Amino acid sequence: MKRSRINDILRESDAFIRSFGYTLPPFAYHSPDALKASDHTEIKARRMGWDITDYGRENFDELGLFLFTTRNGLSADLGQRSAMLYAEKIMISRDRQLSPMHRHDLKVEDIINRGGGTLVIELFMADAAGGVDRDADVKVMVDGVVRTLPAGGHLKLDPGESVTLFPNNWHAFWGEKGDVLIGEVSTVNDDLTDNIFVEPIGRFSNVQEDEAPLHLLVSDYDTHL
Repeated sequence: MKRSRINDILRESDAFIRSFGYTLPPFAYHSPDALKASDHTEIKARRMGWDITDYGRENFDELGLFLFTTRNGLSADLGQRSAMLYAEKIMISRDRQLSPMHRHDLKVEDIINRGGGTLVIELFMADAAGGVDRDADVKVMVDGVVRTLPAGGHLKLDPGESVTLFPNNWHAFWGEKGDVLIGEVSTVNDDLTDNIFVEPIGRFSNVQEDEAPLHLLVSDYDTHL
């Protein structure tokens, strides 16, 4: 993706988020230089901040996702009795914009429709080897009520509704009837190692630097901070 396109998405996404009365934390609005000059050690270690991906396919409008990680624990702390073992994200899935089929080995997550259109989630169970079970029914908890769908069934969440997904739940999702503001509350989030995709695909975008970054992405931290 061109950096200029990423900068445009940052502005558009911030405006969309604010339209629902949600405001990102102050560090979100630091310039790259201001972030470098701040105490960014924990922000970098916990990989908090802006995240825009086209999954390496250079077609963001059809295959992509906007994310901002507002808080996150550390994978090394999992299993401790007293530690920050949770994470929170705000995301935007645009109308008909696909986030491809994937699951996690560790993360349990609540996916919440915070506003906008309908969030559609395609679901499969994992088989004994961790692959996609094309036959098994899928049981998920929707706002505390267990629902059963056929393999590949589409769960549709209207604003205010949420679903709990476990590591054995394969899922892909997209917006329908408009862009969707999505909340995610989960155990510690590790996008470097805990995303398993059905198709070989990249988690982060390949950035072409055609202009200066408005804000750094999480994927910029290792080279810019």
